[in-house]
Amino acid sequence: MIGINRVKSWLLIATLAGLFVAVGALIGGGQGATIALVLALVFNFAMYWFSDRIAIAATRSKPVSEIEAPELFAMVRELTVEARAPMPRIYVSEMAQPNAFATGRSPERAAVSVTRGILDTLDRRELRAVLAHELSHVMNRDILVSTIASAIASAFTYLAYMAFFFGGDDDESPLGIFGFLLIWLVAPLAAGLIQMAVSRSREYQADESGAILSHDPEALASALLKLEATSKRVPAPVNPAQAHLFIVNPLRAGGVATLFSTHPPTEDRVRRLRELAGTIR
Repeated sequence: MIGINRVKSWLLIATLAGLFVAVGALIGGGQGATIALVLALVFNFAMYWFSDRIAIAATRSKPVSEIEAPELFAMVRELTVEARAPMPRIYVSEMAQPNAFATGRSPERAAVSVTRGILDTLDRRELRAVLAHELSHVMNRDILVSTIASAIASAFTYLAYMAFFFGGDDDESPLGIFGFLLIWLVAPLAAGLIQMAVSRSREYQADESGAILSHDPEALASALLKLEATSKRVPAPVNPAQAHLFIVNPLRAGGVATLFSTHPPTEDRVRRLRELAGTIR
């Protein structure tokens, strides 16, 4: 299942990148495709290098020492030793909503942040399972994959605006004003849907590999149910662009909005984890 999720994620990334370049070609031919490709590369490079700092700053997470959070450090160290992974930097955000996220462009540059809310909500076993999930994101390089998808999707918006405001009145364009209007509306929507699909795929993978790392799928399932229930009552001052980082969606979504959600339905995640529980010793 992990392999299937990984292949699915990269196929979605390739589709997103191909769609981006194709829209650039429709807007400006070969030159437009080149500009679109360069724009995507610039966005990806910036997000690759600065995504961890952006996420930490956006959530107002503060670094903590082992003296300040000995139990938290002990759990993370135990899991990194089990996974043979580097010890990440550890942060705590004073957000009341119980949640957690991992960020960083590589395992060597990773950071894990937990909110004050999650420390007050989960028991030790559940918190350990959540940390295993976040460390799995790091080891699977999900932060890099999600950042690429997010950067290309964001670049789509700029490309669409450029098409509408700078190319829509070009009489020589094969698209015409209505074609540019269609691109302006549809291209960012399609890019957003693909980006969200990538994010949901990575969450499934981190659930599975995190459950294997912690040897405790039931604890992760229990934690997800608690986090989901509490997050609906406690708002989080989170930019939608950072929502994909968290273990549960910090923003409310339901019904048709699920298509635009960065996370799979919690009940589906719990069902998969409980099915996995019978195979893990």
